[in-house]
Amino acid sequence: MVQAYADRLTSVSVFLPVMDETDSLTKTVETILADCGGAVCELLVVVCQKTTPASRAVAAALQARYPEQVRIVEQRRPFLGGATQDAFDLATGSHFLMMASDLETPPDRVKEFIAQGRQHPQAIITGSRWLQGGGFEGYSRCKYLLNFVFQKTFALMYWTRLSDMTYGYRLLPTRLVQAIRWEELRHPFLFETLVKPLKLGVAVIEIPVTWKARTEGGSRNTFWRNFEYFRVGFKTLFYSRARILKPSPGEAK
Repeated sequence: MVQAYADRLTSVSVFLPVMDETDSLTKTVETILADCGGAVCELLVVVCQKTTPASRAVAAALQARYPEQVRIVEQRRPFLGGATQDAFDLATGSHFLMMASDLETPPDRVKEFIAQGRQHPQAIITGSRWLQGGGFEGYSRCKYLLNFVFQKTFALMYWTRLSDMTYGYRLLPTRLVQAIRWEELRHPFLFETLVKPLKLGVAVIEIPVTWKARTEGGSRNTFWRNFEYFRVGFKTLFYSRARILKPSPGEAK
C-alpha cells in the first residue's frame, strides 16, 4: 500500500535559488504573489557565497516589500541539490514547489500547479516540455536529442508513461520530500526528486510547460555533467523502500 503524504493542499512553500538573477527574480516573485498569494505561505529565496551583491540587494528589497511571504535563506549544503534540500528542511507549507528564479520555469504557470495539487494532493505535479502544449525555446539540437533519448530510456526502465523526468519544475507534498534520504547535490538531484518517489509508488501527473532559455545570468550545469543523470537513474532503480526513506524516529539507522 502506498503511503499518503498529504490529504489536501493547504499552503505552498516556493523554492527560489538565486545566484545572479535580478529582474527575473523580481518578476518571478511578483507574478507568483499576484496570481497565487493566498495559497503561497512563503517564498524561500536561497542565497549562497556566490550570489552576487546585486541579487542579494534585490532579494532584500523583495523581503522588505513582502515581509510576510519572502524569506531569505543562507545556503548550507553546496550546489543546487544542496540548496533545495536546505529549503526542504525549512518548508512549512503542506506542499513544496521546486522552480527557478531565472524564468526558465515560467512563474505564470504556478497557479496551474497549485490547482492540480488541490485536485491531487497526494501526487507530484510536474512540468513536461515534451507533452503537446509544452516545448523548448533556445535549447541546442544536441541537448534536445539527448534529452529525448534519455526520457524514453528511463520511462521504459521505470515502467512509466512520463514524458519528462528531469525538468525541475514540480510540486510535491512537503512530508514526502522531508521523508526521503537524498543523496545528490548537483543538478542530477532534479532527476532524483522524481525517481525516488516513483520507486515509493507516488503518483505523478504531468502538465505541459514551455522551457525558455534564461536571458539573465548563466547556467552552472555543464554539458558533461548531464551524463551523471544516468548514474542516478540506474542506481535508484534497484533501491528498496528502506534504502530510499529516512529512518523513523527510534529506528536504527
